[in-house]
Amino acid sequence: MGTLGRAVYTLGNWIRQTGQAMDRLGSTFQGGYFIQEHVSRHRTLMNLYDKSPAVDRDAFIAPSASVIGDVQVGQGSSIWYGSVLRGDVNSISVGSGTNIQDNSLVHVAKSNLSGKVLPTIIGNNVTIGHGAVVHGCIIEDEAFVGMGATLLDGVVVEKHAMVAAGSLVRQDTRIPSGEVWAGNPAKFLRKLSEEEIAFILQSATNYVNLAKVHAAENTKSFDEIEFEKMLRKKFARRDEEYDSMIGVVRETPPELVLPDNILPEKAQKAVQ
Repeated sequence: MGTLGRAVYTLGNWIRQTGQAMDRLGSTFQGGYFIQEHVSRHRTLMNLYDKSPAVDRDAFIAPSASVIGDVQVGQGSSIWYGSVLRGDVNSISVGSGTNIQDNSLVHVAKSNLSGKVLPTIIGNNVTIGHGAVVHGCIIEDEAFVGMGATLLDGVVVEKHAMVAAGSLVRQDTRIPSGEVWAGNPAKFLRKLSEEEIAFILQSATNYVNLAKVHAAENTKSFDEIEFEKMLRKKFARRDEEYDSMIGVVRETPPELVLPDNILPEKAQKAVQ
């Protein structure tokens, strides 16, 4: 952020504080009729100390996610609803095409007992499932962390490795490429098949496409949302068997057709 950017940011902060002060003054005048209203101060991107998140313009950060401090998010990556990336005492790096799914937590450690510095480094095309906890770890390209898994300080998940859902991976554990680890504590379960390794990359690609849909929806204005609600009500699709019984042929209005580059497989099925 340059000098002009800092000045504009500071001015905006002053204006917001002025509004809060006026709200408190108005509440005082209301006296006994005052009802405390707690306004959320949630910020999707939040600076901390002299560090600010660096998010690629093609990444998707869900409105209820929190990306705080020294965090980098690469092209095509997605941080989903309720997730927190807190880069306060160290840095977090997320590569390209990676998805960190809903309610996951990514944090760092300044150092461990042996003095080792522990940022969190997440590579390209990584999938981190819902509700996972990743703390001071390295997750290499095209690795997979299942839902609800916990990775403690110093863990390394190598390329094409998988941590099963609900697993607890102990400190300083290295999960070799091509293996599935599971359990509490996590241990070697079996080797990944070629199909499962291919699925890891496909999962990341699917989330890149899905993030585009959510990003487009989150940028719509109130008028656009209301207009689409009216269209969906007007052109509501019923069961095909029901339609054939009453002799109705329904067509999807062009306003509701997704662009070809978003979920192309579904678009092809619709044409068939």
